[in-house]
Amino acid sequence: MSESPRPPMHAFVTVGSTRFDALVHKALSPPFLDVLRANGYRSLDVQCGNSAFDPSAFDHPAPDHWHRSHNGLDVNVWRFKPSLKDDYERADLVVSHAGSGTIIDVLRLGKPLIVVPNPTLLDNHQEELSDALAGLGHLRSSTVADLPQAIENFDPSKLVPFPQFDGSRFRELLDEEMGFVERDHTRKNGH
Repeated sequence: MSESPRPPMHAFVTVGSTRFDALVHKALSPPFLDVLRANGYRSLDVQCGNSAFDPSAFDHPAPDHWHRSHNGLDVNVWRFKPSLKDDYERADLVVSHAGSGTIIDVLRLGKPLIVVPNPTLLDNHQEELSDALAGLGHLRSSTVADLPQAIENFDPSKLVPFPQFDGSRFRELLDEEMGFVERDHTRKNGH
């Protein structure tokens, strides 16, 4: 019995509300697009925010929306939407800047995630967060330059599922931090 072909996959690249020209340029480059195509992806959406890119190779079907085809890969670029939740849900792979909100949203949906910290930011906490979550196995971290290789070598089945949000644990931590609960129970007894 032969294996049935995999359905066409969709990739989503997002820079959120930031400007991350290097990631957008890499995501629209032939090496990146070719690696996606070779790995079974047939469509790519790039949310470019305020990033600069050359729209001259694209059709312009709507304001702030560009489209083209690259060797059978359907490529769409747009700037902003009120919510990215539908885009995360549709994606078989998300490539993202290392914004904490984006990371948490994607990981909670259980989507494979490659995070690319923006090295131009001061006090690059993005890289610290990305490295910490990659070290726990929840995502893959990459540089812009290594992104095609990261896609080529990426095995989503090896990712560790991100724990679901536990509101009661958050409340306990907040109560402790605000002093509503004794942290050290020995203090109650005067020890």
